[in-house]
Amino acid sequence: MYDFSSSKPTLLVIDDIPENLTLMYQLFKDDYKVKGANSGARGIAVAESVNPDLILLDIMMPEMDGYEVCRRLKHNPVTRDVPVIFLTAKVDRIDEQKGLEMGAVDYVTKPINPEIVKARVKTHVALKIASDLLKGKNEALEKEVERRTSEILRQREELHAIQDVAFYAMVSLAETRDNETGNHIRRTQTYIKLLAEKLRENPSYSAVLDDNTIGLFYKSAPLHDIGKIGIPDNILLKKGKLTPEEFDVMKTHTTIGFEAIENAEKISGQPMKFLKCAKEIAYSHHEYWDGSGYPQGLAGNNIPLSARLMAVADVYDALISKRVYKPAFTHQDAVQLILSGKGTQFDPDIVDAFIEIADELYEVSLRYNN
Repeated sequence: MYDFSSSKPTLLVIDDIPENLTLMYQLFKDDYKVKGANSGARGIAVAESVNPDLILLDIMMPEMDGYEVCRRLKHNPVTRDVPVIFLTAKVDRIDEQKGLEMGAVDYVTKPINPEIVKARVKTHVALKIASDLLKGKNEALEKEVERRTSEILRQREELHAIQDVAFYAMVSLAETRDNETGNHIRRTQTYIKLLAEKLRENPSYSAVLDDNTIGLFYKSAPLHDIGKIGIPDNILLKKGKLTPEEFDVMKTHTTIGFEAIENAEKISGQPMKFLKCAKEIAYSHHEYWDGSGYPQGLAGNNIPLSARLMAVADVYDALISKRVYKPAFTHQDAVQLILSGKGTQFDPDIVDAFIEIADELYEVSLRYNN
């Protein structure tokens, strides 16, 4: 757990080469409390003793390699929640899937790029802090809650406060992780609200889409891609088309996001409409109306309405935005592509609503331009 009484988070570097330990110390000493260990066994002992906020772990070490160290860390109740980033030389043969299945959050290749490794460490330390907040382990937060109320989790306003802390931390992390999308989160949040308000004019949806429901969609929408935090940078930020294997990893962001939000819901101790809606959007916004999407292959009205709305909003924004792997489409071309997916990729009723307000959505895209 992060110690808020300390001014700096703690990093533990486990590497059998002294020069590498020195390099990491010099790189991070200004922003973090840096601990070092020159063997796997020593690293495990230090991790149990100092409870670091993140571990940088070399894979190729004598006696006990990084995979075994990671396995033991994740099976130890004291250290299992500490995020692990593997360090590996480019010439080493590594099994990324094996490491990720063990619980590692990322890989960094040596020789390291200082700015890249700093950015990744910053992201995962921030995520660890947000996770600690969600688990209610932070003493400073507990004292503040106790000061304001004697019935912490029984009071509705306190539940909302905790929810908002988690929400804004997670949204901030999503934006930081994938800088190229810029204001994508703000645009899609507004699109889904406008689409839902237009769809409400359809008699089939007037009873379902009340102001409260639309408000939940609007508030939950920014978490639709939160699972991308769990996708390795070499896939998430790749400048070019993904291989089939890489795309399979990319698709797991739906499940990662669903599980992260579900864990937050469990910690709350009771169901929350906001988190239920956020789970639906994160998990199902890549499902297709005809059943050919992922991750579950849902079809038609079996896809939650929130996710069906996000599917149109997300694709429209992706089409009109420049990406490392493609130029931006014109608004007119994007509208035609959405229309071509009516009844196959997208809910026909939502496409009809989209066509009616397409120009209004385009104005939103200009307002929140990158």
